Amino acid sequence: MVSTEAVTIHAAGRDVRITSPDKLFFKAGGETKLDLARYYEAVEEPILRTMGGRPTMMQRFPDGAHGKSFFQKRVPKGAPEWLETAEVSTPNGTTSNALVVADLAHLLWAVNLGCIGFHPWPYRAATPEVADELRIDLDPSPGVTFDQVREAAGEVRTLLEEDGIASFVKTSGSKGLHIYVRCEPRWTSYGVREAAVALARELERRRPDLITAQWWKEQRGERVFVDFNQNAPHKTVFGAWCVRPRVGGQVSTPIRWEEVPTVDLDSLTLATVPAKLAAEGDPWAAIDDVLQSLDPLLARYDADIEAGLMDAPWPPVYPKMPNEPPRVAPSRARQDG
Repeated sequence: MVSTEAVTIHAAGRDVRITSPDKLFFKAGGETKLDLARYYEAVEEPILRTMGGRPTMMQRFPDGAHGKSFFQKRVPKGAPEWLETAEVSTPNGTTSNALVVADLAHLLWAVNLGCIGFHPWPYRAATPEVADELRIDLDPSPGVTFDQVREAAGEVRTLLEEDGIASFVKTSGSKGLHIYVRCEPRWTSYGVREAAVALARELERRRPDLITAQWWKEQRGERVFVDFNQNAPHKTVFGAWCVRPRVGGQVSTPIRWEEVPTVDLDSLTLATVPAKLAAEGDPWAAIDDVLQSLDPLLARYDADIEAGLMDAPWPPVYPKMPNEPPRVAPSRARQDG
């Protein structure tokens, strides 16, 4: 039976009520809404290092990870006056008043709404014109094993190291890996995306057997796709230290590079990650110590353009971009021609 008596948690100088604290949120381990709130208390310092001050899209599961869900960019009516928000915009110009993860109280407020998925934007609310993260999403195409994803991650790290760029890796909380670079505050999302396009193309040149930069699924084969368009303006990526809406409560967990060969994705959950963090510390503790230059990757992009390559395709919701190739799958183009 679900308790109807709310629990109040004191966080960041505020009292946040967690209603229906015993509501089952994760069936596999039996964790409740209150367990989710306590998890975020346990990872407060590292999660605010990665998400603090960022506009964040919420994915709400009022009945737990096994129930129906919806994405919510706009903060609902009736939100507390202290809640910080920021205006965000879609590619077509539609604006929303999004939650800003200013502190732990903001996270707990969202948890009380049934938010299991947090999707932060790659910029701070205070400086929306500057994207400060390059986010490399290693997306396993159908037929791709996680061992292939691990190998592709090593190739990414090697290339970035050659260009003098430090990177940090995390599990996606599902089937892949995400690699982050904290950038100097010099580029918009358009510039960061160009760096991602150049990275993906160079990786494909080096390991065409393993890695693809091909946007169209029909061209990827059983290779790891480097999803450069996750860096397009207004795109979000599932947040570090955030609990995935899976019945097992898996966490998108920052790990050390040395853990990549042996990491077990499904074992990193809201029940296990706090103890791992307490014992080993935050693998991303130094992410803000030295901000990285994207100049080497942008030089690769410019060289590709000078060699006759066009920009890579954009997602369909975006307006047509300069120097973009036809936004149509090659097989459809042949049929139409």
